Amino acid sequence: MQANRLPMQRGWFWLREGLVLWRRNPALITFATFGYLLSIVVLSLVPLLGQLAASLLMPALSVGVLNACRAIDSGRKVGPDVLFSGFKTNLQSLIAIGGIYLVATLLVLVLVSLVDDGSLFALMRGEAPAEDAGVGFTLLIALTLSTPVVMAYWFAPVLAAWWKVSPAKALFFSFYACLQNWRPFLAYAIGVAIFGAILPGIVIGVLGLLSPALGTLASLPIPLVVIPVIFATFYTATRDVFGLPDAPPVIDRSPQDADDAG
Repeated sequence: MQANRLPMQRGWFWLREGLVLWRRNPALITFATFGYLLSIVVLSLVPLLGQLAASLLMPALSVGVLNACRAIDSGRKVGPDVLFSGFKTNLQSLIAIGGIYLVATLLVLVLVSLVDDGSLFALMRGEAPAEDAGVGFTLLIALTLSTPVVMAYWFAPVLAAWWKVSPAKALFFSFYACLQNWRPFLAYAIGVAIFGAILPGIVIGVLGLLSPALGTLASLPIPLVVIPVIFATFYTATRDVFGLPDAPPVIDRSPQDADDAG
């Protein structure tokens, strides 16, 4: 397992290749994406232990989405149960990664609270204006502290699941790969901002000026495309930076696949 150092323009290609992958099987990627998001939301609603369970199981659920993308990329048939296929490989390490990520996130929040005058948390509760100078400074601190955490987590679940490395190695290689490829990640972030937020916002705004009903209608299907495509780019980025392991992920074969093999 070795992280490739890629040129800046590859970040743009992750988006294009994610769209191409989604178009090959939009139903499966959309199902896996929103199944992942819905699972996290439902777990979080459970009193007391819900937030903890969601954080611990998030890596395994995310691997299920990437397994769906990988199956589509290789032309294999899988069913809806692919969403939970991440629970079948190195689950202990995936749970550990979720726990480490949760602790690191909480630590960032504690550190931010030391310099925050209360404006950021007031903004999160909808009680402070976004243009407050204190909010801008606190957001900068939060971004600076959280970026290394996100870098360490970005590839970690799939490294633990597909290459079966330990949580420490998965987090280290993920951080190193992101650091080594900061240029394509910068291009990727700009592309996500443009195609995932700015352009859809412009389209919805223009249609809303023509007709409020059109603006409302456009705001419904756009996320159904944009969000799954962005999730597909997580796979295309992984494939580009680390390649793919020789063995396919552990996914139960559907009855139809068994018939085809027979």
